[in-house]
Amino acid sequence: MTPLFLILIPLLSAFISFLLKENYSKIWSIFSSTATLGVVIMIIASQQVSAFDAAWMPSLGSRFTLKMDGMSKMLCLLTAISFPVVFTAIYKNNYKNSHLFFGLMLLTQAGLMGVFLAADCLLFYIFWELALIPVYFLCSIWGGEKRIAVTFKFFIYTFFGSLLMLIGILYLYKLSPDSSFSIESFYAIKLTRTQQIIGFWLFFIAFAIKMPIFPLHTWQPDAYEQAPTGVTMILSGVMVKMGVFAVVRWLIPIFPIAVKANSLFIVWISIVGMLYASIIAIKQDDAKRLIAYSSIGHIGLMCAAIFAGNSLGLNGVMIQMFNHGINVIGLWIVADAIEQQFGTRKLSELGGIAKVAPELTILFVVLAFANIALPLTNAFVGEFLMFNGLFQYNYGIAGIAGLSIILAAVYTLNMVQKVFYGDVVAKTVNGVETALNVRFILVVLVVMVIGFGVFPQPFIDLTSKLGF
Repeated sequence: MTPLFLILIPLLSAFISFLLKENYSKIWSIFSSTATLGVVIMIIASQQVSAFDAAWMPSLGSRFTLKMDGMSKMLCLLTAISFPVVFTAIYKNNYKNSHLFFGLMLLTQAGLMGVFLAADCLLFYIFWELALIPVYFLCSIWGGEKRIAVTFKFFIYTFFGSLLMLIGILYLYKLSPDSSFSIESFYAIKLTRTQQIIGFWLFFIAFAIKMPIFPLHTWQPDAYEQAPTGVTMILSGVMVKMGVFAVVRWLIPIFPIAVKANSLFIVWISIVGMLYASIIAIKQDDAKRLIAYSSIGHIGLMCAAIFAGNSLGLNGVMIQMFNHGINVIGLWIVADAIEQQFGTRKLSELGGIAKVAPELTILFVVLAFANIALPLTNAFVGEFLMFNGLFQYNYGIAGIAGLSIILAAVYTLNMVQKVFYGDVVAKTVNGVETALNVRFILVVLVVMVIGFGVFPQPFIDLTSKLGF
């Protein structure tokens, strides 16, 4: 089956959503995103590299080329799972002009699929922007009180990164042997050391902003806090993987000399960012900001493992991109459920939820254990491989990075203790179990957490071959 359907289904569904009455847009978004998931599953089950190629802009040397190898399958599966999960979890949330909200979310899904499938760099750039543009509107229209200032900051960061990437793409296009934007053509370019250094930084800054890693991360906590929680789930669970994916797919193969020359510096700033974000997370009283800083720490480890430059670390990153997405979306769902019921995200104003919502507590504790990569949870395998990759790279660096494990346990278990245990407080005394749709989705995520933790081999096999 052609991967083109993974773009067409959410793209056409988005335009249909714009025309629907508000009451039907939620159901339609769940139906269409589930259809996309079904297509992904069929493609993966075929166990073949799926591709699509058509003429697009021949005068520019650009073709509409999509290819789906193991890494693309992993991230398309994550994207396909995430959207119906998010749509179901926020089903009972009220959004003004919800047909527009869900239509823009589906446009974002189409852009994300395109990013993970594009085998033409100009096409990759267009889908990169298609994934980002709807998010500006989602945050600025349905976000929190500070949404305008935060969205402007998000726009400035991402626009600057996109501009650098476009310059880098045109720079490589001029140097390509056949005046083509194809990934094979870009891989074949013979660059001098100076040319590699220039191109490397143009692309890396754009990707680093999107991940984000220290010190280009400052847009992220504010954006996650002010965005509607459904948008935050996609930003944190899927969209940050655009940057990680792009580093592996485009940066490392095209600029190997520059990657090697700058690897130590990038590994260090990634680890500094991990530790910095983890320490800041410990001090947070807002659940959204705590999860946001936690995500920065996890992405920092992925970036460090990539630039460690060995297959163990890289395979760990591939697995962890998927598992982190599942885990962090689960954390956001619980945070949103608590805010919807109790009217607050502040840890200091909560307590004793385990006594009024024991099922929610059990599900969250499993997700919390996955967030700190406890053995037999899905995050353990990827994190184990990434740290092994760092140990192969440098024992001292790996040891310093390992401090993040302790810090993650501190802020995660501290949140569990403050929010769910202890005495029932005024805000939680009348609490009840969260809605059935939320509990259903959390059960699905917990099954994946345990299932992929006990039996990770299919994902290891899926990502064993990274190239097209």
